[in-house]
Amino acid sequence: MSATARAALAQENRETPYTERARYFDSGNAFAIKSPDVPRHIFLAERDRAFAPDTATGLIDLDLSGALDLAYPATTPLILARYARIRAGESLSTAFRSSGEIYYAIQGEGSTRGQHDHIEWKAGDAVFLPGGEAWTHSAQKDAVLWVVTNEPQLAFQGLEPPPRERRAGAPAHFLAERIDAQIEALHQKPAAEDMPGFAVVFSSESMEAKRNIHPTMTLAMNSLPAGEVQRPHHHNSIAVTLCVEGEGGYSITGGERTDWSPHAVFVTPPGAVHSHHNEGPVLAKFLIVQDGGLYYHCRTMGFAYDT
Repeated sequence: MSATARAALAQENRETPYTERARYFDSGNAFAIKSPDVPRHIFLAERDRAFAPDTATGLIDLDLSGALDLAYPATTPLILARYARIRAGESLSTAFRSSGEIYYAIQGEGSTRGQHDHIEWKAGDAVFLPGGEAWTHSAQKDAVLWVVTNEPQLAFQGLEPPPRERRAGAPAHFLAERIDAQIEALHQKPAAEDMPGFAVVFSSESMEAKRNIHPTMTLAMNSLPAGEVQRPHHHNSIAVTLCVEGEGGYSITGGERTDWSPHAVFVTPPGAVHSHHNEGPVLAKFLIVQDGGLYYHCRTMGFAYDT
C-alpha cells in the first residue's frame, strides 16, 4: 500500500490491526511461487530396515519432506507412508493425526484393536481404519505392515481429525483370499482397449457411491501378467506404490527406469508419463495409494494413455 493510500486511510480513521494484516499481490507476482517437484523415488534402505532380523518393533517413515520443502513428515504433499515392524509377541500403539489409515500386511499375522473394534489380520490382508483414534497392533508372528495415512493433508490445513461420528467410514477388512479372487476374476474378463490396467479398486459400505476408500485417498491392487506392458499413461494424482509381487520387471517414469524390488515402495510424480513392464515369470501385483479421491471430487483426475 502506498504512503498516500495509508495516509488517506488514517485520515478516515479506518486503519485497524486487521487492515494491517492484509497483503496484496497482482497477476504479475501472485503466481510466481515455485514449489519443489515431487521426485521419482524408490525406498530401498527403509524396506531393508523393516525386514532386517534385528529391527525392533516400531515405525519407519518413508519421508521426502526435505525434498518437498515441508515442515512435517510426508511421502507426498498429502500422503505419508510407513513400514511398521512388529516382532512376534509384541505390540505397537499408534494414534495418527489423520482422517483415514490404510494398512496392508506384507508378512506375519496379528490383530488390531481400538476402543470399539477388533480386527484379526494375516499376510495379504488390507485394512482401512478411520483416523484420529488410538490403535494397538499386536503380532502373533513376526509382522511387517505397510501403513499409509493422510497426515500431511491435515498438517497442511492445520486441522485435527474429525470426531468419530463424522469420520470417513467405519473400519473395513479386505481378506487376502478375496483380493486374489477379485484379481483372478478380472483377468477372465475381456479387456477393453481403453481399460486402465487390471486393477481391483477397494471401497467400503460407507464410500460405495464414490468407489473409493476415503474422500481424498484411493486404494487399488494393480496387476500385470508376465510378459505384458501397461502402456504409457498419465494422471494428475500422485501414486505411492508397494511392490507386492513383481521381481524381474520395471517402470519407466519420465524416461527414467525404476526396477521393481519386492516389498519396496516407489513414488510416481503427478502428471508424469509412465509405463509398467513385466519381464518376470509371474503375475506382478502392486498396491497403490493415490490422492485420487481429491481429483475425482474436483473432476480433474485426467487419466489418459499417451500412445
